[in-house]
Amino acid sequence: MSETTHEDHAPAHEPDDAGQGHAEHDEHGEHATALGPVDWFAWGAGILGVAAGLAVVFCLYLSTSL
Repeated sequence: MSETTHEDHAPAHEPDDAGQGHAEHDEHGEHATALGPVDWFAWGAGILGVAAGLAVVFCLYLSTSL
């Protein structure tokens, strides 16, 4: 595995006059676009899955404690 340093990057990665990085390439995953709408169906399925998992854990606890 080769090591890369900041000196290896192209000059496009250097901050501009205002001290900000360039928008065309973002190394830190920060995007200027807004988040989309909340997917309520997916959140509901996730909450239902967590509840089902907790029910299984509770049943296992009951079956082993008796």
